[in-house]
Amino acid sequence: MVLRSQVAGCGSYLPARVVSNADLAKTLDTSDEWIVQRTGIRERRIAAEGEYTSDLALNAAQAALAMAGLQADDIDLIVCATSTPDETFPATATQVQARLGMTRGAAFDVQAVCSGFVFGLAVADNFIRAGQAGTALVIGAETFSRILDWEDRSTCVLFGDGAGAVVLRGVEGNGGATQRGILSTHIYSDGRHHDALYVDGGPSTTGTVGHVRMDGREVFRHAVVRMAEAIDTALEANGLTPGDIDWLVPHQANRRIIDAMARRLNLPEDRVIVTVDRHANTSAASIPLALCQAVTEEKIRQGDLILMEAMGGGFTWGSALLRW
Repeated sequence: MVLRSQVAGCGSYLPARVVSNADLAKTLDTSDEWIVQRTGIRERRIAAEGEYTSDLALNAAQAALAMAGLQADDIDLIVCATSTPDETFPATATQVQARLGMTRGAAFDVQAVCSGFVFGLAVADNFIRAGQAGTALVIGAETFSRILDWEDRSTCVLFGDGAGAVVLRGVEGNGGATQRGILSTHIYSDGRHHDALYVDGGPSTTGTVGHVRMDGREVFRHAVVRMAEAIDTALEANGLTPGDIDWLVPHQANRRIIDAMARRLNLPEDRVIVTVDRHANTSAASIPLALCQAVTEEKIRQGDLILMEAMGGGFTWGSALLRW
């Protein structure tokens, strides 16, 4: 018998403020048509003044725990994936821990930008498999609006704020591909591509927060190749084929990238979860937001095989296979 991490619940949170492409066009040399054609994005959510990443994360975490029917005392581990923490330290995860009333176990952040949730799943899953945690809360939360240059139309139209979370519980089973839970995770990075996507600031360099800087064409080129590799690795590791996948839940960065991955897997449009039009790119929050949306809409059902994949600055990328 082996331990496998099963999803006991999921939750999400989006700020109330909606900013449409038309809103951005009032101050930028852009248009709804231009943005939709190149990205598929129509609107995004922006955190209110005084609303922080920890606030978004807490709301998503509480919703996930409610769905799972669990309390803070049931959690052994919190892993929060974010590139926009409230403070340089302590970790945003510890703030969520305190506000949930969790007084045992451990809480920490992981930083892999848009791949953060997949990295967080990998970390939590390995803790559970090793027997070091029985129940883990994995959160992806971002307030990317705080690190955007709102005069740079090549980046500011792309991102939004939000949070999503899942509760994982270790369950014994045979470890086969038909058993519910995380089948495998696969994470990678290549630091040689720093200049393609980064924030031009930090405590050790400029002493300021900085803004997102991106070479969109370079990111697109690598994303299609690297995510395809991560998908192939996940399927091969579990003796599965693209035909076995019920749902693709990709990182919501760009509709063209999402469509390219779906075509590669020969998945019809109605088997791909797409929220980029409503949420824009919420970085580490995008996959759990999309996953929770699909669960809420009763698209994803018990026994479905879900493939998640992402790529972010660093470069970082990865995939995860999950039997719901």
